[in-house]
Amino acid sequence: MRILIAEDDLTSRIFISKLLSIYGECDTTVDGIQAIEAFVIGMDSGKPYDLICLDVIMPKVDGIMALITIRELEDKRKIEVSKRAKIIVTTALGETDYVMSAFKTDMEVYVSKPLGIDSMEEAMGKLGLI
Repeated sequence: MRILIAEDDLTSRIFISKLLSIYGECDTTVDGIQAIEAFVIGMDSGKPYDLICLDVIMPKVDGIMALITIRELEDKRKIEVSKRAKIIVTTALGETDYVMSAFKTDMEVYVSKPLGIDSMEEAMGKLGLI
């Protein structure tokens, strides 16, 4: 499984990367622009990401905007829904507006920080990845 982690907080990025590395190859980015670029590179190289973890609050482009862009790119390339990247949105924000805006963009799972092994594995289970 190919995994992309977009997280600006170093501690969270390391934690998620170590946790998910047992399930597949992990690439990390620190903002939404890098996440979108990595996603495009993966698709163009024929090695798309199976799972993307997006933090909501990141510099340059936030996780919700990155998610919207990723879904638009998948639509433009006519990627079947069953073959689209599975996306987990992570954030310390508990505000309903952020959660609702993420679900409106075809995010499948939302995990609140602080992240834990159980919450991340539960999210992956909901996505059918483990």
